[in-house]
Amino acid sequence: MTLSASHPLMDGRTADSPLITAYRGGTPSRRPVWFMRQAGRSLPEYRKLREGTAMLDSCLDPAMASEITLQPVRRHDVDAGIFFSDIVIPLKLAGVDVDIVPGVGPVLGAPVRTAADAAALPVLTEESLEPIREAVRLTVAELGSTPLIGFAGAPFTLAAYMVEGKPSRDHLGPRTMMHADPETWQALTQWAADASGMFLRAQLEAGASAGQLFDSWAGSLGLADYTRHVAPASARALDHVRDLGAPLIHFGTGTSELLGAMRDVGVDVVGVDYRLPLDEANRRLGGTTPLQGNIDPALLEAPWPVLEAHVRDVLAAGANAPGHVVNLGHGVPPDTNPDVLTRVVELIHSVEP
Repeated sequence: MTLSASHPLMDGRTADSPLITAYRGGTPSRRPVWFMRQAGRSLPEYRKLREGTAMLDSCLDPAMASEITLQPVRRHDVDAGIFFSDIVIPLKLAGVDVDIVPGVGPVLGAPVRTAADAAALPVLTEESLEPIREAVRLTVAELGSTPLIGFAGAPFTLAAYMVEGKPSRDHLGPRTMMHADPETWQALTQWAADASGMFLRAQLEAGASAGQLFDSWAGSLGLADYTRHVAPASARALDHVRDLGAPLIHFGTGTSELLGAMRDVGVDVVGVDYRLPLDEANRRLGGTTPLQGNIDPALLEAPWPVLEAHVRDVLAAGANAPGHVVNLGHGVPPDTNPDVLTRVVELIHSVEP
């Protein structure tokens, strides 16, 4: 199956945009940039809109999710919108008892720790994803030639929350399960892969022009464990969308030693966090893979000359990759001054691609 003829990638709206051109290894008309977590707490208009609305409720209100997605595109002139949602939304839509607790993060009513727990997980249905499709349709109608990036949580990160029942510092629970009870681990990560894959496919079919798999916690793993116990599930998640032909990006934090394995699950672009210079990431990947990243979020509060020099270093380090989309090496910190982000975008766009 391919995307519909009216999809932005197919009807001419986004196929030649700077973002998609860079993702596909071409030379864009300007250096493309967007920021992970660009839609959110750093924006006063976001905080005003979200007043009195719980996080997951805001994600499942199509009009609100669309408006939040659009806010940073209007403000910063970034080269893409990133769909406003949360990686646990597929769990919520399937009927899993999960909530985002302010100051804590995702919390499950009951962790998944046994074979019976995994077998009892509900099945995500296509019908339940309709609020996601509607939010994407609303957003794409407003974005015009600016691409929307869809996203999903990678199976390891989802499974880590599901086993621990809440955020964890070392992810000992899931790392233990993959060795102590590999059958249950496989059942859980396959469930998570299918949920994430369906979530991402809904976004792409409804109009998103690219898809990013976020593996926030994969950095807690060594290469052998990642390759054996995690990569197959990530590949399974992406199997849900490969036939659509949209560029696919894979990003994780603390994953400098896993970049090749993350690429080899079958993506077009590898996101690099702030820990590894892009020229070294390009070397490790054999100079064949477009890169995304990797301004250090900690420098957003540095004096402008310091931040400007850092941004220019990132541009120079990414110059030899087959393609380079500028981003942060992690998400926008909540207390970031939005005017600084706008100025960073202007700087990046002023440098010849």
